[in-house]
Amino acid sequence: MLSFYNTFTRKKEIFKSIGKKVGIYTCGPTVYNYAHVGNFRAYIFADLLVRYLKFRGYKTQWVMNITDVGHLLSDADTGLDKIEVAASREKKTANMASWPSWI
Repeated sequence: MLSFYNTFTRKKEIFKSIGKKVGIYTCGPTVYNYAHVGNFRAYIFADLLVRYLKFRGYKTQWVMNITDVGHLLSDADTGLDKIEVAASREKKTANMASWPSWI
């Protein structure tokens, strides 16, 4: 039996899927600064969860967000965009028009 803590209900709840398909959405890497141990915890947990669900016979679709565009420096959603600040610091651009066409 698999259960999770539901932050909305503030209760531990038994995992229930609709059929044998499971969709998982997770945050991706911090792309505006160096990776650190705190970043890797999220990836390891998600990877283990997907592997466990596959082991239990579920067909899983894992989607990971790989950009932090729109995340502002302030937790109050004010100030500058973290990606733009990092790009400026590195003398680069966050303008998608300058990105390679394959992205």
